[in-house]
Amino acid sequence: MTVGGAPYGAIDDAVMAVRDGRIVWIGPRAEAPEFKAVSTTRLDGRWVTPGLIDCHTHLVFGGDRTAEFEQRLNGATYEEIARAGGGIRSSVAATRAATDAGLIRTARKRLASFVAEGVTTIEIKSGYGLDLETELKMLRAARYLDGDARVVTSFLGLHAVPKDQDRDAYVAMIVDEALPAAHAAGLVDIVDGYLEGIAFTTAEVSRLFDKAASLGLPVRLHADQLSDGGGAALAAFYGALSADHLEFTSQAGIDAMARAGTVAVLLPGAFVALAETQKPPVAALRAAGVPMAVASDCNPGTSPMLSLRAAMNLACSQFRLTPEEALAGVTCVAAKALGLAAETGTLEVGKLADLAVWDIERPAELSYWLGGGLLHRSWRAGVPVVA
Repeated sequence: MTVGGAPYGAIDDAVMAVRDGRIVWIGPRAEAPEFKAVSTTRLDGRWVTPGLIDCHTHLVFGGDRTAEFEQRLNGATYEEIARAGGGIRSSVAATRAATDAGLIRTARKRLASFVAEGVTTIEIKSGYGLDLETELKMLRAARYLDGDARVVTSFLGLHAVPKDQDRDAYVAMIVDEALPAAHAAGLVDIVDGYLEGIAFTTAEVSRLFDKAASLGLPVRLHADQLSDGGGAALAAFYGALSADHLEFTSQAGIDAMARAGTVAVLLPGAFVALAETQKPPVAALRAAGVPMAVASDCNPGTSPMLSLRAAMNLACSQFRLTPEEALAGVTCVAAKALGLAAETGTLEVGKLADLAVWDIERPAELSYWLGGGLLHRSWRAGVPVVA
């Protein structure tokens, strides 16, 4: 995935030069200048893409929600489970009870599955703490994982209202205490919220986003997943990096995102896990020129997915993305959704040498195969990760 005009931006028989972790030259072998190479790696005609980017995960959490999976198989809806005290709140109890070391250990195991598939950058949210101490604990765990993959942290304090807690008091705590404390500790890259009938209102999310703006932090939004709550339009109003889910987004919301340059993040894992029937308006997003990212939404309840490539397959088979759109959705568009487009997501001079090398005959195979060890090796900023 370069910036060329060929399908997938492909360059045949290519050479790439890397210095100090960045790409300093890329192009056809016949045009390559002479380099004083410290070392040379032959890839024997294999396909090379940017390292994959999972731009929406809830990778750090305690426990699991296998029982809810069984409930949904027996006909219960996500909303019914949530209103009965399950859903996010059940993960909150387990996450509060977990130790820092326990959260890191289980999250690192999950992260290894993504790294083994060529992921070099991953976003990780808080949101299963719903109190100051545990939100910070989650974000510290996410920061600790920054190693084999680059970790981008999102503060998701407005994820659910804790049981038996005053709603207004909780929102005030998140906005006025928790977010500033997390920011002061250097634990926040992006601020996120959940706008939905079972979650938070436009006014409440706006308070959070106003605080984020005052701290100089970019925002994203879980929007229009279960109903058209005007989430896409609100995200666009705040110049959000992305609006995520979008199953019920209206044309007005799409048009607002197009004007604002807000990325649409598609999460087919949640769509499938919840047995939803309302698909995001992919054709309308495409027609409006809204860039579409694809992410795993790895979480214990609604998308227990440990494979970004599986998300690519589902984005194609369920949402009708093309394989080229799906690959862009986990590289250059995903980078834009995280505010990293200047650093990674494409193979071009000046970008970080985040690379994935594949044992495939053509790029569409990355979306075609459900699972399987297609990755040959990978680098993050020029340093081998999987070799």
